Amino acid sequence: MPNFAELFVFIAVGAFAQLVDGALGMAYGVTSAGLLMGLGVPPVSASASVHYAETFTCGASGLSHLLAGNVRRRLFLALVIPGVIGALLGAYVAINVPAHWMRVALTPYLLGMGLFLLFRGTRPPGDRTDVPRGTSALGSVAGFVDAIGGGGWSALTVTVLLARGLPPRAVIGSVHLAKCVVSVAASISFLLSIGTTHLTAVFGLIIGGVLAAPFGAVFIRRIPGRLATYLAGFAVLALGLHNAFRLLV
Repeated sequence: MPNFAELFVFIAVGAFAQLVDGALGMAYGVTSAGLLMGLGVPPVSASASVHYAETFTCGASGLSHLLAGNVRRRLFLALVIPGVIGALLGAYVAINVPAHWMRVALTPYLLGMGLFLLFRGTRPPGDRTDVPRGTSALGSVAGFVDAIGGGGWSALTVTVLLARGLPPRAVIGSVHLAKCVVSVAASISFLLSIGTTHLTAVFGLIIGGVLAAPFGAVFIRRIPGRLATYLAGFAVLALGLHNAFRLLV
């Protein structure tokens, strides 16, 4: 029988992460993985749980963008193939590195991602139609980091591509569809290696994400984008500081 109190905690984690993602178009993975680790879930299990859940929650989003015409085929292909390769390598590292050292490695990652979100500048939307040089390398790095830390794909790819002058609609649509494929690849790797650990966390993230998804659009309309970015940045930074405190103590 599942522990319903624990399930509700994971539902709350999934709902909060989905609201953050709805407001920013990013940070679902890093927020939910960081919160799971803060609740005591081992790093590799946290990353696996997030990717299992994202296989379901991300699928509808990616297909919706595809049907709405928000996906650029060349940009999608430039991201997805290197992203899958990077995710498989990242999953291998996450599985084979001891949990303590994973936590040591992920603490500066969380701190850096928190600062990254806090100091992320707002730029006017661009109108480039080409695929910027280095996009494939960006996809491989983002996939690798995402598999190790449980998140970071959208935070890295969306921000860099927008900064390089691509229109938000094409960036968010292509990134989200590519993320679906990357999540499936990472999930299969985790599933074959460690199985279905922490099913309560997986179900909680899925339920919370599905329940909160309709409120994402309302959330983003009600608060300024800069405030949402600051809230996410403070949350992730606090998780990094929490991990650092645990390591020192």
